[in-house]
Amino acid sequence: MRPKHFAVEEGGDGSGRGPPREPALTLQFLPGGVNDEPPMVRPVVPEAEREIGVKHPVLTHGYVVLVDYMGNDAAIVQAARVSYGKGTKALRDDRGLIRYLMRHRHTTPFEMVEFKFLVRLPIFVARQWIRHRMSSTNEYSARYSIVPDEYEIPPAEEVRHQSTRNRQGRGDPLPADVVERFRTDLERVSKDAYGAYARAIEEGVARETARLLLPVAYYTQWYWKTDLWNLFHFLSLRLDPHAQEEIRLYAAELAKAARLVAPVAYEAFEEFTLAGLSLSRREQVAVRALLDGKAPEVACEMAGLPLTREDGKPMTSGEGVEFLEKLARLRSVG
Repeated sequence: MRPKHFAVEEGGDGSGRGPPREPALTLQFLPGGVNDEPPMVRPVVPEAEREIGVKHPVLTHGYVVLVDYMGNDAAIVQAARVSYGKGTKALRDDRGLIRYLMRHRHTTPFEMVEFKFLVRLPIFVARQWIRHRMSSTNEYSARYSIVPDEYEIPPAEEVRHQSTRNRQGRGDPLPADVVERFRTDLERVSKDAYGAYARAIEEGVARETARLLLPVAYYTQWYWKTDLWNLFHFLSLRLDPHAQEEIRLYAAELAKAARLVAPVAYEAFEEFTLAGLSLSRREQVAVRALLDGKAPEVACEMAGLPLTREDGKPMTSGEGVEFLEKLARLRSVG
């Protein structure tokens, strides 16, 4: 089944696409300066054009829609080369230049690519999302409008114990009766809260006050605009296994859009950021000890990376444990 196109408030025909754009420029032909020939036209990515207005479901009532974008891989190259003028093309090819920019964290060229999304999401996810401040956000207002009766009930497998290692996250499975009781309670509380909200509205309570009755399981929506570099930063945190599962699902949809619009930049982001490893000064000392033939535990001790608590019990978190996890990642590389 073809994905359903979702009408967004863009363009005179309500299709979300606006007037047709010029064909896409390749990396090889986008000019590097304002006086170059041929004249500049707006870059277009055909694959991304087909995604504009497409509603991608997330969770029970949520979705992500790509409303618009500006730029592509070529725009990154163009912005980087304008710093040096003509003649830099021979120094490295476009893919190599983008990878160089990513490795050395030259951020400005990536900021030349922008995205605008329409996102519907639970309030508890929105409160995490809004912490990423390098963006423009315009949210559905419960002061002006009635909040729809839509709330999120997590699937049974996502209701788990508090993690013993990650103070913010979930851990081992819970007994089935505890899971079912939680989900039943959440359904009851949500329905009761919305009933009280609707009753308050009917009795004349102002919408801005009545909304206080609604729990964070209810949904909101917003337009969210950001540039590619800050989107990469968002994804580096929200695709991480330590992030909450619900926001990871939204991040995965944003990542698909980033990959469509700027595939070369996304490839570099995956390699140098998502799959990359950073080493602190102490961790570098430990690596040197490993190269000298020391055991990992000895190397950690030499580097001042603790693995045991003061009472002698092994640590389950901390710098030493994280260093051993990095070693495990390196050993798993095929």
